[in-house]
Amino acid sequence: MTTIQGPAIFLAQFLGDQPPFDTLENICRWAKGLGYEGVQIPTWDSKYFDLQKAAESKAYTDEIKGIVEDQGLKITELSTHLQGQLVAVNPAYDTLFDGFAPEQYHNNPKARTEWAVQQLKYAAKASQNLGLNAHATFSGALLWQTVYPWPQRPAGLVEAGFKELGKRWTPILNAFDEAGVDLCYEIHPGEDLHDGVSYEMFLKEVNNHQRACLLYDPSHFVLQCLDYLEYIDIYHERIRMFHVKDAEFNPTGRQGVYGGYQNWVNRAGRFRSLGDGQVDFKSVFSKLTAYDFKGWAVLEWECALKHPEDGAREGATFIKDHIIRVTEKAFDDFAATGIDDAKNRTILGL
Repeated sequence: MTTIQGPAIFLAQFLGDQPPFDTLENICRWAKGLGYEGVQIPTWDSKYFDLQKAAESKAYTDEIKGIVEDQGLKITELSTHLQGQLVAVNPAYDTLFDGFAPEQYHNNPKARTEWAVQQLKYAAKASQNLGLNAHATFSGALLWQTVYPWPQRPAGLVEAGFKELGKRWTPILNAFDEAGVDLCYEIHPGEDLHDGVSYEMFLKEVNNHQRACLLYDPSHFVLQCLDYLEYIDIYHERIRMFHVKDAEFNPTGRQGVYGGYQNWVNRAGRFRSLGDGQVDFKSVFSKLTAYDFKGWAVLEWECALKHPEDGAREGATFIKDHIIRVTEKAFDDFAATGIDDAKNRTILGL
C-alpha cells in the first residue's frame, strides 16, 4: 500500500485580481502558508499558466515548476475542465458554453470544438513536459438534455451520441498515451460521463482505452444518491485522481434531486466545505488506501455558505488528518512464528 500524497489544492476557485491570488507565485505562497504540499493548476487563464507555451517549450515548464517549487510545493496535475466541456456541446447549450472559449470562437461551434481538441492535445504535451502522470478534464455532453427520458428518446439516440463522443475523444486519448499521461474524467452532472454506467458506455466506444481514467469526487455522487463507496470498489483500477469535496443532500416535501431551479443555497443538494457535509471521508480514504491509490488528495473547494479562505484553511488540516500513513508491518507480527515448510505440511495433514 501507498500513503496518499497531500494535502493539495485545486487553484481554480481561488484565482483573482487581488493579492495573494493574482499571480502563480503569490497564490502558491498563500497555499503553502496554509499547509498545502501541492497545487493543481487550471489551464484556461494564461496569466497563471500558458497552455500552448507549456506544450511547446520545456524551458517554460521548467520556469513554472521553479515558481511552484520555490514556494515549497509540487504541481500535482493540470486541469482542462472548461476546454474538455467544449469537446462535445449539444446545440441547446451553445450560447451558454461559448463563454468557455476565446471570443473569436463564439457563434462558431465547429471552430470552438477544434480549438478545444487542440487545447487537450496541448495539455497532454504540457503534462509530459512537467513530468506529470495524470490530467483532469470533463467529457462534454451531446446527450445531457435528454438525461430525463421525456419526451421519449428516439431508438438509437444514446448509442449514436456515445459513438460520436468516443470518436471525438479517441485521438485525444491517443495523444495522452503518447505523452505517458492518464486522462482523468471527472464524473459530473452536465457531462455525458456522469455516473458509472455512462462511463462504461464511453469505455466501450474508446475500446477500453488504457488512458481513459477517472477523477474521483464523492460530492457529485451524494447529490445523485449514488453509492460513492461501492463506486471505489468497482472502479478503483481506473481511479488516478481524487478531489476531496464535501456535499449534502437534504430532500424535503418540496424538492429533491432536481432542485426546483433554486440557487445553490436553497437546493436540497449542495456542495459544502470539508467536514460540513455528509461524505464519509474516513471510509473514502480507507478504501483508496487499501486499493493502493498512488495519487494526491486535492481539495476542490465549493461551498454555498462558507468563505473560500476559511474553507481552504480548514481543508488543509482536514485532508492532512484523513491521510492514512500506511503501516510497514502487520499488527500481529509480534506473534509470528516464522516460516517452517515442514510444520505447515504437518498442520495441513500432508
